[in-house]
Amino acid sequence: MIIDDQVLRDRSAVLAAVGHHPFARHALGGTPPVRAYRRDGAVLWLVPPEYGPAGCAIGPAGPAIEVCVGLAADGVLRPGQRLHLPRHDRGLLTDRLAVAEHSDWDFHWLGAPPPVQPDEQRVVRLTEADQQAMEALIDEAFPSTTSRPGDPRVVAWYGIRAGGRLVACGADRSQGDIGFLAGLTVAPDQRGRGLGAALTAGMSRALLAHYDTVGLGVYTHNVGAARLYRRLGFTGTLPLSTLRLA
Repeated sequence: MIIDDQVLRDRSAVLAAVGHHPFARHALGGTPPVRAYRRDGAVLWLVPPEYGPAGCAIGPAGPAIEVCVGLAADGVLRPGQRLHLPRHDRGLLTDRLAVAEHSDWDFHWLGAPPPVQPDEQRVVRLTEADQQAMEALIDEAFPSTTSRPGDPRVVAWYGIRAGGRLVACGADRSQGDIGFLAGLTVAPDQRGRGLGAALTAGMSRALLAHYDTVGLGVYTHNVGAARLYRRLGFTGTLPLSTLRLA
């Protein structure tokens, strides 16, 4: 049961409750309608579907899941919706929430410019004329990414060319007051040459001209990428689990 003093009714209240955490600053974007619930140190907020996942949470996983169970029982959370929750063992959901998909990832962030990387000067902002090349590169190198040309969440695309060919690209999906990198992609035959580091550093530097913090997400199984991001200064880490309700 959720009582009135556990309900937070706007973005500013949520940010205050989580200490203005970079993940919350990004996930809440600008000023979407929001309602949040606080329980035993966990804060879970809901936003309309056009703003992304139905809900996100920061704090202890157990209380956050308790809130989700209650909201699902009340019909507030519905089948098919996604939630970004504190990292947890899937066993916590058994016989409590029906889940169709479950994945673990980390939200990383930095607040200072990364070390300068070789070839970083080759990072350029892409245009609509590059859309076909981006689609071909993504289909070849990162077909599972959710960031693609035409995605309304993307502010801009950046890339690296070699001999007139697009060999790396990444999406600027900044929102609110946090810069955010997504869909960082390097052609398979160009890997191991430092292009991923150059792209990440170049984009981070460009976004830090407008934001005090830049974040990105990486799946826990992508150990190489996580190591690269830490080397570039993305040392802030929030472990998360994303689930889709069955």
